[in-house]
Amino acid sequence: MGGAADNASSGSSFLFDKSAKIFVAGHRGLVGSAIVRKLQQLGFTNLLLRSHSELDLTRQSDVESFFANEKPRFVILAAAKVGGIHANNTYPADFIAINLQIQTNVIDSAYRYGVEKLLFLGSSCIYPKFAPQPIPEDALLTGPLEPTNEWYAVAKIAGIKMCQAYRIQYKWDAISGMPTNLYGPNDNFHPENSHVLPALMRRFHEAKVKGAKEVVVWGSGSPLREFLHVDDLADAVVFLMEEYSDLGHLNVGSGKEVSIKELAELVKEVVGFEGDLVWDKSKPDGTPRKLMDSSKLAELGWNPKISLKDGLVDTYKWYVQNVQQ
Repeated sequence: MGGAADNASSGSSFLFDKSAKIFVAGHRGLVGSAIVRKLQQLGFTNLLLRSHSELDLTRQSDVESFFANEKPRFVILAAAKVGGIHANNTYPADFIAINLQIQTNVIDSAYRYGVEKLLFLGSSCIYPKFAPQPIPEDALLTGPLEPTNEWYAVAKIAGIKMCQAYRIQYKWDAISGMPTNLYGPNDNFHPENSHVLPALMRRFHEAKVKGAKEVVVWGSGSPLREFLHVDDLADAVVFLMEEYSDLGHLNVGSGKEVSIKELAELVKEVVGFEGDLVWDKSKPDGTPRKLMDSSKLAELGWNPKISLKDGLVDTYKWYVQNVQQ
């Protein structure tokens, strides 16, 4: 790892000092809550956690005051405004402005107030709509984005570039990780604006409770997707904080593809819905394949540990205890 990376990676081990102050931004979300669980399991005792009402990350002066007073040693930036296609289409200004504000304020204040290392988390939507499959890191900025979420994607790309710019100019240890589709406890199971996996889980559960004869799912079930349990991502976050210090962003995926049909059948089995699964082939399928190339991370020595079946069982248990009415 040449140049700036050498200068920027001279800090001590992340795992060595369990009393180090760590600011986990976005600790109530799907990703942030999993990171907090993981750090607590590992014995970290000094996590800095602030709800939105306690600290508004879009307000520069508030963020600066927080860093000046608390002086965290490490920052994991998992805070973001996220949403599905409908939300992105309806509120494009929010998706670009709020995300740019959050990451600009946190990254800049972290540098200015002496944070040793920062990890910025993005999303697989940063890649061009027609990127090669599996998608390698160097596909970034090689073509047009998916128009439905370009506002969010442009903000996330700016976050990667900001981390790289601060590493180059200030020799500061800022790194970026781009997770694939995530699922797990604290996911959004909203009936209208949730992602495919939690949406399927909710629909099968409600059908089971009502004793419905069938569940109708859009499309043919043929598109291939990749899913990573959020606890695996949290494990990868710790790995990256400990082991990785370089300019390039890294993909974080499971490397395993599953068809929507296989996924639906697996969710049906885990939920215990006994009726029929019907495919409405008059409805659109979406992108035929979306898989990230996570071989760079695998070469560094990290691989996911939670199988899709085990992850679904865990997620359904959480859903039944926390969401279903």
